[in-house]
Amino acid sequence: MAEKSYHEQERNKCTLELRELQNELPKFLRDYFRGIENSTAPRTQIGYAIDLRTFFEFVKDNNSTYRDVDMHDIGIDILSQLNAQDIEEYLDYLKYYVKNGHEYTNDERAIKRKLSALRSMYNYFHKKRIIDENPVLQVDMPKLHKKQIIRLDNDEVDDLLNVVESGDRLTKKQAECHDKLKVRDMAILTLLLGTGMRVSECVGINLEDVDYINDRIKIVRKGGYESFVYYGEEVRQALLDYMEERDEIDALEGHKNALFLSSQRRRITVRSVELLVKKYASTVTGKHITPHKLRSTYGTNLYKETGDIYLVADVLGHSDVNTTRKHYAELEEDRKKSVKDAVVIRHK
Repeated sequence: MAEKSYHEQERNKCTLELRELQNELPKFLRDYFRGIENSTAPRTQIGYAIDLRTFFEFVKDNNSTYRDVDMHDIGIDILSQLNAQDIEEYLDYLKYYVKNGHEYTNDERAIKRKLSALRSMYNYFHKKRIIDENPVLQVDMPKLHKKQIIRLDNDEVDDLLNVVESGDRLTKKQAECHDKLKVRDMAILTLLLGTGMRVSECVGINLEDVDYINDRIKIVRKGGYESFVYYGEEVRQALLDYMEERDEIDALEGHKNALFLSSQRRRITVRSVELLVKKYASTVTGKHITPHKLRSTYGTNLYKETGDIYLVADVLGHSDVNTTRKHYAELEEDRKKSVKDAVVIRHK
């Protein structure tokens, strides 16, 4: 039997996770999830399911009619009973609430995401004419405040890679396995910093996806489509160094095609890369550095070098250049300031 790709395995896991969540949610939502299956990424569907569970828990807790009704048995008529004020009350509730002895808070971005889940659900049933009104349309999306882009500066990148090479500053426990994994870790960090790919794209790479002749790697983007990213000499050398070790490792069944392996000879996971980045970054900076921050570091450097926001969007795999522009608005403003004296008005 052919080995399932990483992305096939992830899709299968998402399918099972979504089914489990649907067993908790109102039965009428099964039609909704079938309806959005082909237009919404699996992870997004799971996010919607989790957020909708929070919403219906709120309904049960705050509406005496449904307090003793199992969530799975709530009927679709609930959607017609709620109005815009009910939705706004829910959004206010999300800012801070206590449930089962645990405190929960949501910032503006989390609240916006939860409202997006409600909007998607209501839009589906309204479009199908199953409900007559869509109260979510009367609710404004939370205004998001700009967040400063966290990234590594050039000195911090140098320090980070030096720690990977030397093992300096690592704890005694971390240093014990450093020699065994440092070539792999260097390859992963150099690849992330040198291409700007997402961590999910990185862990999904198979051996045959790397084209050493054309210096490019085939990856599966966030939306499920395939794309090539190109890499430079530093990334090439780090990959070749790692491949000398990788060729000697007999990966476990089901993981033999994986480029990056864990110490257990399995495909490395997203979580493992996140911990790897955190381990090394914490030794060189107080910033909260994640794989996504390495992506921001690459995007920043590429934009500074080229000044081409469309190229940056294409290389990073953003489907909408406005997404890129929002992330790098501060840099665009700096570029506009830098040319304020470029045009001379009076030449005499």
